[in-house]
Amino acid sequence: MSSSQPLLRRVAEQDREAVAFSIDGVAASALVGDTVLTAMLTQVGRLRRNEFSGEARAGFCMMGACQDCWVETADGARLRACSTFIESGMALTTGRSGATDGALA
Repeated sequence: MSSSQPLLRRVAEQDREAVAFSIDGVAASALVGDTVLTAMLTQVGRLRRNEFSGEARAGFCMMGACQDCWVETADGARLRACSTFIESGMALTTGRSGATDGALA
């Protein structure tokens, strides 16, 4: 699957209030109560790139133990995507290098 295609598809609970945030500078929307992991993966195909191999990562254990879901905010703060709730105005990055087109890739 391409990293520009969402990894998750929402099938239930679509009536919650929307939360605006951004991924790599591109506007995105999640729902109140979503984790950062859910918010990001319903928009794109990865959370980040592995710092050693450069391969796409999307979380693993979903409970904060494996450390695979760390993401960075645009200001450099790190957070665990699986155990942090999305907040309005969050600016998240996937760590894609050399991106200049503003597309979610």
